[in-house]
Amino acid sequence: MALKLRQLDRRLVTILLIVFVNVLGASMILPLLPLYAKRQFQMSEQTIPLLITSFFAAQFLAGPVMGRLSDRYGRIPVLILSQIGTVISFVMLAFAPSTGWLFAARILDGITGGNIIVAQAYITDITPEGKRTESLGYIFAAFGLGFIFGPALGGLLSAALGVRFPFLLAAGAAGIVVLMTWRFLDETLTPEKRAAGLAEQRGPGLSPGAVLRNTPLLTILLLAFAGQFSLGMLQATFALYGEDVLFRGYSEQAINLGVGLLLGFFGVGQFFTQTWLLRRLLRWVGEPWLVVAGTLLRAVGSFAFALITSPWLAPPAAFGFAIGIGIMMPALQSLATRTVDDRSRGGVLGLFQSSVSLSTILSTGISGLFYAVNPVLPYWIGGAISLLVVAPALGLFRWFGEVRVPAQEQ
Repeated sequence: MALKLRQLDRRLVTILLIVFVNVLGASMILPLLPLYAKRQFQMSEQTIPLLITSFFAAQFLAGPVMGRLSDRYGRIPVLILSQIGTVISFVMLAFAPSTGWLFAARILDGITGGNIIVAQAYITDITPEGKRTESLGYIFAAFGLGFIFGPALGGLLSAALGVRFPFLLAAGAAGIVVLMTWRFLDETLTPEKRAAGLAEQRGPGLSPGAVLRNTPLLTILLLAFAGQFSLGMLQATFALYGEDVLFRGYSEQAINLGVGLLLGFFGVGQFFTQTWLLRRLLRWVGEPWLVVAGTLLRAVGSFAFALITSPWLAPPAAFGFAIGIGIMMPALQSLATRTVDDRSRGGVLGLFQSSVSLSTILSTGISGLFYAVNPVLPYWIGGAISLLVVAPALGLFRWFGEVRVPAQEQ
């Protein structure tokens, strides 16, 4: 593993470190925000998931714009702008006097939340096509590592120093990311490439009609949309589910810590998948198979959460669910970049993220209604929808076949 890290491009290591710090800060607030809204602002269980919905709604509208801006003006300026928005949004959450401020903070973070999209575009700029799935997988590894420590740290800090402190610490982490981007990253787009990107945007590019005519890309976007649904259900309700089902009867401090630790198991699964499992799977099976297998694992994980009632049974479900995410999404993203001209990589990744965000908007928006009926109903529905993705995922073989990473590129 150490040898592999030394062989990585310095720019790749830097962008992954930036993603890790960013996710560490964001994940610190993940187990706290729903409980914070419920306890401090008396928001209802039907309304709380809309905080997540508002973030992804804003990101859905802004994602393609951020991707195109990075194609036109460069990755670094857009990365810095988006990260500054994240800093401001976390400070707003910490000092929010009302629910309106909570929603405003989440919307601002969504509008400027193109940092991951641009980071993915940056990685595709510096990575040969044959290694793109593995390199994009490192993004998910950085996500996983951040999620190992972030939620647990947030739970510990809120129990020891108050619920608002993790928001301020997350803002500080995002501020460090701004400095790291400015100081350590080089721009990957030359003026010539930016001019080519501008010419592409003035042409037919990724217009709705062009996307509809690009059947492989359209299929990938639909798969991402449907496959994301179970994750959206989980994201919106997991903290409430932990309080009402897994940790029912525990103290507030124990619930905060327990939910944070369980979310950390998602991070362990992601990190294991991207640093060890994904690269080995790519030696044996093609990317379409990873999409199929990942979708099935998501379904199994969702059904497991619908059935269990003890926190001691939750870690295996979280681990398996995270593996499903970790093998499916990098493969889908890599396949998406193969359906367009290289000049449109930033735009297509923004479009991919918008498909994911739209799915999350719908799933989180309705998850509160399902949760009010029964706390485990969102998990039954999420698992069922994941199963619906399997059949169209098999259709990827029609366009991409048994795509494998060549042995010399492992």
